[in-house]
Amino acid sequence: MSDLITLILELYLDIVFWMKHKKRREYEKENNLPKSIVWHPITKPLFIILILFIISFSIFSIFSLRNTSEEKTKEKMFEISEILKLEKEQLNKYPKELNHIIRNNPLRKNITLDYWNTEFIYIISKDSLNYTIISLGKDSVLNTSDDIKITN
Repeated sequence: MSDLITLILELYLDIVFWMKHKKRREYEKENNLPKSIVWHPITKPLFIILILFIISFSIFSIFSLRNTSEEKTKEKMFEISEILKLEKEQLNKYPKELNHIIRNNPLRKNITLDYWNTEFIYIISKDSLNYTIISLGKDSVLNTSDDIKITN
């Protein structure tokens, strides 16, 4: 029943709108005026909803995408540490250089680069049993606050 009432009210509003629109066009024709824009009643709420959606999406994007670069770099570093762990299980020591884990695997082609396309610094201990992986961060300078470091 409420749907029927809603439908009737919508039809009424549409009829009122088109009647006003027709009267406005006749008035413009009689007085040689240029055509003016006549907005449908639903246009204003839709426009407000669109603006609110754009604002909320922008705010959400700013807060959610803020630290993705650091997170992606950390994910890549953990992936490298897993590969290094497998290397140690097979060879009983870590490789001398980080490029050795790439081998002929095309999926690992860019694994030695962080999010900012700088190469990771790979430091291995003298006995080849421990390592440290360092990302230089956004500024690409070693020993600054944005450096990301992982050790085993």
